[in-house]
Amino acid sequence: MAFKGAPDSVALLLFFVFWYAGNMKYNEYNTAALNAVGGKTSGLTMTVATMQLGVCAVYAVIMWAVKINPAKIFGLQMPEKQDVPKTTQSDLIKSIPLAFCAAGAHAATVFALGGDPLFGQIVKSAEPVLAAIVGTVFYSKAPSFYKVCCLPIIVGGVAFASLKKGVDGSYSLKFDSTALIFGMLANAFAAF
Repeated sequence: MAFKGAPDSVALLLFFVFWYAGNMKYNEYNTAALNAVGGKTSGLTMTVATMQLGVCAVYAVIMWAVKINPAKIFGLQMPEKQDVPKTTQSDLIKSIPLAFCAAGAHAATVFALGGDPLFGQIVKSAEPVLAAIVGTVFYSKAPSFYKVCCLPIIVGGVAFASLKKGVDGSYSLKFDSTALIFGMLANAFAAF
């Protein structure tokens, strides 16, 4: 019998752990990359975002070339076979709006986190709220009552975790208009 790895329940927990750790490292890397090119006012933020997407595209091509998707390794499971997707020209044309929105969401996120990263995280945590509104208004698919009940917990939890302790011992948030504008733009792109 072939080794299958950890049970799905353990793998799911590990995926959350690695997602959280990866998200944290991404935010640190993003801040360092933007600082390395002169910060949010240097004019190179879009270059950083584009290069990140380029690296991901190269990664996808490599995964298709070797025909192995190693993502399951993070859940202590065996990697899966990853064939090149079978697509037609029509499929590619239909995916252009999705690609545009995904690229827009990523670029706007890089701009948002180039402001104050903690405040940017709070704004980005509102993405499920905007997705619920867009789903209800544009797609006539309202979220369930239980999902709606989770939304304030998600946003509030991120806001609470992002509080900064001042020198006087009080906690506060640093408002950043760049993070707010681009974070909401990223949320809008991601909601569609």
